[in-house]
Amino acid sequence: MRRPSTHTAGIGIRTGARAAALLAAAGLLITAAPAGAATPSAAVEPPAEAIDVIPGARTDTPSLVDGIREAVDAKAGAADAAKAHLAAEEDRYKIAEPGRDLAPVGTLKQGAEETVRLQQKHRGVPVLGGQYLVRMEKADGKRVVTGTSGKYFTGLTTGVKPAVDEATAVRRAVTATMERLGGAKLSLKNAPGVRKEEAAPLTGDAAGLVVVPRGEGVLAYQVTVRGAHPATGAPVLQQVYVDARAGYPLLSFSGIKTLAPERTAVGTPPAAGPAPAAGPASAAATGSGVRLDGSRVPLEVRESGGRHLMADDARMAASSKNSLTTWDARDKDVYEVLGTWPEGLAEFSSPTPEFGKEATESGAVDAHWAAGQVYDYYKQRHGRDGLDGRGGAVESLVGVTEWGMPFVNAFWDGTKMVYGGGDETYRPLSADLDVVGHEMTHGVVENTANLVYAGQSGALNEAIADYLGNAIDVDRSGTPMDHPDAGLIGEDLCRTGGPRACALRDLNDGATTSKDFLGVTFSTDNGGVHLNSTIFSGALWDMRQDLGAELADKIVYKALTSYLTPLDGFTDGRNAVLAAAREVGATAKQISVTKRSFNAHGIVDDWELALGVDSDELFGKLNTTGSTVQAGGGWWTAAKSNDDGTEPYSVYAGRADGRGAPKLMSPNDGRYHVNPATDGATVVWTAYGEAGLDILSRPIAGGPVRKLFSSTTADVSGLRVDQGTVVFETLGLFDRHVQYLRPGDKQPTAVDGNSDEVLTALPSVAAGRLAYAKLYPDATTGAYRLGVELRDLATGRTTLAEQLDEPETLGQTGLNKTHVFWLTESDSADARMGIRRADLDGSDPYDISAEGKPAALIPSDLTVSDTAVTVNATVPDTAWRNETLPKNWQFTTDGSRKERVSCNRGEQISPAAVSGTQVVWLDGTTGWTTLATRPRPAGACG
Repeated sequence: MRRPSTHTAGIGIRTGARAAALLAAAGLLITAAPAGAATPSAAVEPPAEAIDVIPGARTDTPSLVDGIREAVDAKAGAADAAKAHLAAEEDRYKIAEPGRDLAPVGTLKQGAEETVRLQQKHRGVPVLGGQYLVRMEKADGKRVVTGTSGKYFTGLTTGVKPAVDEATAVRRAVTATMERLGGAKLSLKNAPGVRKEEAAPLTGDAAGLVVVPRGEGVLAYQVTVRGAHPATGAPVLQQVYVDARAGYPLLSFSGIKTLAPERTAVGTPPAAGPAPAAGPASAAATGSGVRLDGSRVPLEVRESGGRHLMADDARMAASSKNSLTTWDARDKDVYEVLGTWPEGLAEFSSPTPEFGKEATESGAVDAHWAAGQVYDYYKQRHGRDGLDGRGGAVESLVGVTEWGMPFVNAFWDGTKMVYGGGDETYRPLSADLDVVGHEMTHGVVENTANLVYAGQSGALNEAIADYLGNAIDVDRSGTPMDHPDAGLIGEDLCRTGGPRACALRDLNDGATTSKDFLGVTFSTDNGGVHLNSTIFSGALWDMRQDLGAELADKIVYKALTSYLTPLDGFTDGRNAVLAAAREVGATAKQISVTKRSFNAHGIVDDWELALGVDSDELFGKLNTTGSTVQAGGGWWTAAKSNDDGTEPYSVYAGRADGRGAPKLMSPNDGRYHVNPATDGATVVWTAYGEAGLDILSRPIAGGPVRKLFSSTTADVSGLRVDQGTVVFETLGLFDRHVQYLRPGDKQPTAVDGNSDEVLTALPSVAAGRLAYAKLYPDATTGAYRLGVELRDLATGRTTLAEQLDEPETLGQTGLNKTHVFWLTESDSADARMGIRRADLDGSDPYDISAEGKPAALIPSDLTVSDTAVTVNATVPDTAWRNETLPKNWQFTTDGSRKERVSCNRGEQISPAAVSGTQVVWLDGTTGWTTLATRPRPAGACG
């Protein structure tokens, strides 16, 4: 059964005293203490007996203070009163200048309660995720502070003057996104003319400077990259943070909040356009329609010009002129609506108040009715007026497609809900109330805690959307909390199957941190936002079963609106829920029950430290993103930052047998040194600086660093070295060209002459030969074809390897002493690829793993030794679980045996063959990215 698709890709931020990142491969080390700083517990004054103080992680400011009642000015504005309190209690909060360094975000008022959100600024520049909350009560002319929480990073000292100009940052963000999305393949869709005419090119828009709170802080440009996926054509929206000192993209994730994860595409929209005009056009009325489950439901509609529109003015009339509206988007593709308001969109309408079959089958009746139910839940249960809390418009778009094909997903894009029209298996995605509740709750989250949609904070975002969305569904349907299907999300989406056939998640799945947490990079499910969400939502659901719906919902909503801040992880979430429970009046027994729920799911202090691997660690805590690993001649080479992720990356090399200490190869010059390669004698790598990039080399035995190549416009990937010959690929917006430098060459040679009509990519080098994928026009027909070309480096003679078919896509090439290997795909309707080999003269092609076999993989990388071929791949399975994440698989060179390289949990990427069956790779199992190895495969990992 095919799972719903989406377009996201994602911040795994750890908050324990020793934990600093969900996955250091993604480079998200969001901590604040410089090296040698005091521990948090020593930095906070001992609290009074009645005050509960939880220290911050590597910051002097506590993450939570509760149990206080300290008077502040009742006549001042809420934000001014909050900042005055922080200033008066500097010894407790360690915030020296609240008036200067904290800017009001908003104030939530509920009766006598006030929660003020304040955004941290460092020397006038916003700090990513730096928010601090002050909770107060105001009544009878008096105001007291009752508590505070959040993240204020006290260790920030970085300067705020960029060394890189904005245009360079935008270009680097665009090329990095292009390489991450399509750099692992060369497709017929990349052909000159085709790509330029049919796919919107990627473009970037800078949104100013921010400080990423790693160590003393990293000044970065925030760049939004939009356009189309270079291989699939899917729309792209990516948030990229580019180091303003050296121009290297140090953080990248998608921000579209989708219902379910998807394997390959990322992000979405073109530029945002105007939203629809607000306000009723005529008179409110009550109509009806039939839901997809066959039940008839009332619909609040608007009568206008003799027709009845799905526009509900009645619910919101008392607070605003806005409406709750359902729009007909059946003629729109997902790329037309993500982050923008498409032209020609109209409300669903009917000549009578009774909406007919078309409105039912499109999912419009379900969407409109369900949006009203969700609105009522927040208004009646929590006193919240709409998603933004201010009666803002509630917009639902129904029936979108994906390039004319079914779009089986739903999302919140920051302004509206969008529902796919379903397919032969799934009903329209609005057909289940918990789906609508989920997407609308993303809007509530965005307007409160604004949990960053990546890693642990993103998993919290998903968990809260699942919990509250499903709470609305089970209450409205009358489903008992102890019913076996009560925890299912999307159980009503199947056209014919039972509830579990189409359910996307189960809040009763029993997931725990110790056995189910999956460490993945941000290119996989935004760092696991869906994969890991039921660990936290499961704890909340257990709490609801034990405490009852009303109290549990009240606690979760209070935690979301008055305690959580954007970078909070699982442990922060636990602390917020427990504090919220105390605030709303839960008894000691009820608080004990809540603690038990979190304990049962493994959400306890320092839970991350218990994660382990089944392989050998060669180099730990790399804290790098976007940098690969290579090996050769018995040595490995990789890039590494410092423990808090503050420093630009440096290149190290070490022995693959683990003996001796790793050697620092690159100079400490402020540049980012990444993507190294080695042949056991020399290490080569790319250095990114403010003026451009260089390819550098240095002997492992020691000696000076040499500059081999420089560029101020192109990016570089695919760097390899063998017997002193260096090969690499240069990338522009549309161009890809393989180049090589032999020992003694002063200038690189482009294998395709840098022709505008030919693209070459994905090089490998060994045994005096160079192999690469080539996209070229046929000399007879002019039509573009794909092939793998081999070049004899001694003679310069080239040969195209023979094909068994006409490929539509080629992947990474690899060489050993007897064969050339590559990844190939001839049927783009299926993401599986074959693993093919040929003799070194290009003859005798043979599939060691055929694309059409049921057990064929979905590979993205390939590396070879004389006896083994290793690919990084996922399995073609519709379910998302550990076994379907990127893993390293090894084949014998004739394909007679296939095994997993390791049985580690989570994601393993960037394999590099050492010799024989030994492979090194980047492993995300423990939450820190480590360089791991095994001398032989692990077997079937059954």
